[in-house]
Amino acid sequence: MPPVIQRADERAFTWLAAKDIPALDATLPRLSKAANHSLLWIAIAAVFASFGGRKGRTAAARGLAAIALSSIVVNGPVKIFANRHRPKFDAIPLSRRLARVPVSSSFPSGHTASAVAFATAVGMEFPRTAAPLGILAAGVGVSRAYTGVHYPSDVAVGAAIGAGAAVLTRRFVVSRGAHAPAAASLPARRTIDVGRGSGLVVMVNPSAGPHLARDPAEAIREAFPDACIVETDEDPAGAVRSKCDRHLVAIVAAGGDGSINAAAAVAQELGVPLGVIPAGTLNHLARDLGIEDIGSGIETIRGGRLVQIDIGSIADSVFLNTASFGAYAELVDERESLESKIGKWPAAFVALWRTMGNDPIRVEIDGRAMRIWGIFIGNGCYTRGFVPMRRLSLDDGRLDVRILRADRRYPRLRALILAGPHRLARLSAFESRTAARIEVRSLDGPLRLARDGETFDGPARFTVEKFAKPLEVFVP
Repeated sequence: MPPVIQRADERAFTWLAAKDIPALDATLPRLSKAANHSLLWIAIAAVFASFGGRKGRTAAARGLAAIALSSIVVNGPVKIFANRHRPKFDAIPLSRRLARVPVSSSFPSGHTASAVAFATAVGMEFPRTAAPLGILAAGVGVSRAYTGVHYPSDVAVGAAIGAGAAVLTRRFVVSRGAHAPAAASLPARRTIDVGRGSGLVVMVNPSAGPHLARDPAEAIREAFPDACIVETDEDPAGAVRSKCDRHLVAIVAAGGDGSINAAAAVAQELGVPLGVIPAGTLNHLARDLGIEDIGSGIETIRGGRLVQIDIGSIADSVFLNTASFGAYAELVDERESLESKIGKWPAAFVALWRTMGNDPIRVEIDGRAMRIWGIFIGNGCYTRGFVPMRRLSLDDGRLDVRILRADRRYPRLRALILAGPHRLARLSAFESRTAARIEVRSLDGPLRLARDGETFDGPARFTVEKFAKPLEVFVP
């Protein structure tokens, strides 16, 4: 740290330590503790995602993405290179000292970066929340200096990094309201009358989605009293098959993308339509179909309008949105091993950080040998960028292939820095193309594969392609 800044920090720290403000002594240490591991922001994001509709889910996703990005920058290269000692605590009154003193580099403030990142990102999506969230974030920043764990410049730079991370999220977390759903242009193939639900088998995953989310089973029973409803999160496809008979009209899935994937496999096998009721966390397919929530999912099935969409296959396993292997599959496995202990979103952040150092994998793709960090394969063409986010088509017959090769130094760090879809195209290690089919052979043995957010053990040699017969789905 330059001597002039260090001297200014020490003078400001001494001045702040001498202040005696009982109201702040009682509140700021508690606020600082609440922001540990971003738990305060995760809780607020859960409220937005649970009760804010589609816009609330976008705001929550943008806020958490901003936290993730700022945390990677702050707790990775910046703290490592800065390596600044924490302030001396002797001058801080005992009444406002924290019980646990951080031992990492003081510069910059990670708590402040996360707070400002979340408040700014959510405020851009929900302007009415900008002021209260901004005040809360400012309180967290002040608390870090007031409790003696950071110098003022640590807080200021942390805030700047957080604000920058929030702005970057505009590049890769897109407001869905700004675009028509991918299914909007699909022609209706036929319309069926589901009536009271006779012939519907409805698979409900009770553990899907945020903990505060509404349970869809009661609303489904009210809408379709004659439907057969199966509530299970263990072998849901097997449970659905056991209820299917010759009177089957359609299979409906109420859950996240993994649950819908399992139901789609059964629907494709039996040749019946699939209904989607979004009750998960991200609900990618439902958004592409134009189905916003549980209520609109039920109304969509009542309407009975059917279109045809492509259905993908990786190693003979169905995928509706994306398939992957390499870094993403590793990240999902790592997250799932942690989420029962620390929660889903904190687990995702920790998993991202841990898997950043994993070794690349060696594969042949269509006979071409390469070392890669990861690959995403979209069922249909998506907007530009490494991770497919918004789908452009549901029936184009193409696979959208995105590869991050490991033939250059630090490609994953470069990709994080570039972040935006248009700038990422400049990265020499990034490869993007479309194909009707790809052949994969692992040079490191059997691979861990992912489809629609779920992982499974795959073989060393497999094919990614599309089923010849499309899948019928209900759309608004």
